[in-house]
Order: sequence, then C-alpha cells, then structure tokens
Amino acid sequence: MTSEKERLGYALGLNIAKNLQETGFEEFDYAAFTDALKDHFAQNELKLSVPEVNETLQQAMAKIQSEKHGPMLEEGTAFLEENAKRDEINVTDSGLQYRVMNAGNGKSPSPTDQVTTHYHGKLLDGTVFDSSVERNSPATFPVNGVIAGWQEALPMMKEGDKWELFIPYNLAYGENGAGGSIPPFATLIFEVELLSIN
Repeated sequence: MTSEKERLGYALGLNIAKNLQETGFEEFDYAAFTDALKDHFAQNELKLSVPEVNETLQQAMAKIQSEKHGPMLEEGTAFLEENAKRDEINVTDSGLQYRVMNAGNGKSPSPTDQVTTHYHGKLLDGTVFDSSVERNSPATFPVNGVIAGWQEALPMMKEGDKWELFIPYNLAYGENGAGGSIPPFATLIFEVELLSIN
C-alpha cells in the first residue's frame, strides 16, 4: 500500500465489504465482483442486463431475509393458526384476528376520522414495545394514519369498545419491522380501547 491510489482502492474495498456483510451478503464470487467493477468503469459490455441485476439482487435479499427472519415468520404463522381455533377469536378475510374484551355502544369511526385510544402493544414473547396505558397518556391520530391492522379494526369498533388485536406481520410493520423494538416479520398483539371519535 505505497501509493495513494492503492490505499484508496483498498479502503474503498474494505468499506464496500463491510457494508455488504452488514446487509447479509457474504457468499458470492469475488472474481465476478471485481469483473463487474472493471466492466463498469471501462464501459465494457455488461454480462447482465439491468433487469437481470435487479432480479438477482431481489432473489438474494429474499433468501437472506428468509434465513435471518424465517423463525419469526414461522412462529407468527403457527401462533395465528392456533389462536384462530379459540371460540372467542374472530378472523377477518385479511387474516386479522380480534377478541372483544369489552363492548361499547358509541359510534364507529370512518377511515378519515381522528380517534383517541388507549392501547398496549406487545410481541408474541410478551415484550411490550409501546403502551399508551403505561404512559398514562391516550393517543390521538387519524384512522387512516396507522398500520393496516388498526385501519381495518377501528372502523369495526364502537366508542367504548376494548378489543385484543392479533395482527399478522403483513398488516403490521411487514418485512422491515420498525425501529429496534419491532423485528421484521413480527406478529403483534394489541389491546385497544376506543375512547372517542374526535
């Protein structure tokens, strides 16, 4: 590493390698990787088209996600299948599950209404990731401004209702999760009390 160009090339390589590893890409052909760099900068004819590049990367990412988060997905699927067998559980066409804990007799909100709720959210292992109940501070938000599972459940609820929601990952935070507290592919459980429509 005597010249500035050598040092820069090596530093760039290490930086790219670190980023690839953090993303989950560790097993690939290093020679082909180097060929791609050379072909790109030399403006040679590329061995893969743009659609082929995109498809290859999407398939690789899907495999990495499946290997990394497969157990979370499997756990959620198994839980929901078993939970659906309980007599008190209602299952909608989308896969949302809910249990009526207390029945209210007020109005039901529309998707564009603002509502005030008290809620307690946890993962399947019981980890609480968010709770207006624990903060002792009800939350106000538009019905159409929350995750899909809530958007489906709230218009079915009446003021005064308290429901327990069991939300599959695809109606929650999906394949990406949310922040550090909700992992990718996580099935979520919420207790939601609809206090008022504003």
